[in-house]
Amino acid sequence: MLVGWMVSSRLKSKFHEYSQTPLTKDLTGAEIARLMLADNNIRDVQVTCVEGQLTDHYNPATRTVNLSEAVYHGRNAAATAVAAHECGHAVQHANAYSMLEFRSAMVPIQNVSGTILNVVLMAMMFGAFAVRGLFSMQTALLVIIACYAVFALFSLVTLPVEFDASRRALAWIESRGIVTRAEHDMAKDALKWAAMTYVVAAIGAITTLLYYVMMYLGVRRSD
Repeated sequence: MLVGWMVSSRLKSKFHEYSQTPLTKDLTGAEIARLMLADNNIRDVQVTCVEGQLTDHYNPATRTVNLSEAVYHGRNAAATAVAAHECGHAVQHANAYSMLEFRSAMVPIQNVSGTILNVVLMAMMFGAFAVRGLFSMQTALLVIIACYAVFALFSLVTLPVEFDASRRALAWIESRGIVTRAEHDMAKDALKWAAMTYVVAAIGAITTLLYYVMMYLGVRRSD
């Protein structure tokens, strides 16, 4: 949690820093996004503005690139990096990028796992004796491990998806001449710290999974 907070704070700091430098091309994040989509012959994806800070995301279900207000209207290296990155996901979708398709297929499985996990944890917290009457602690821990295994796998699959989107974004803004060398370096650094948040999330998911695996092995030995 501490490392996650530190990385998140660093990301916000970098985004604020790189938001202070006007983009030489004087293009907004929204204009950058529409230009990148057009260059990749993607005509059925809309660019929209959403509330919040760092709430930018691509929604494959609605085929929309959703940019936060600071990115949508921003004319700086940070806005350029984030807008191009989210369009990188749209390009992945259009090209049927295998890892993105795998992650999308895992979404309903992860949602079901989350529901099951909540039920089991609530039962253990408020009705431990009742739960023991229904199934053993070992069984409960096995269910928890299975759910966290899904979360860990989803987090690991997310990593190549995010890194690939950043790679596509940086390659495009450089080849299109959108940024200067200094602006490219700022965009690259901003995306690096954004990617680190996913790395921390993956480490956290794996650590939690291992914690419950060790707990399960301890219960087995005690029995």
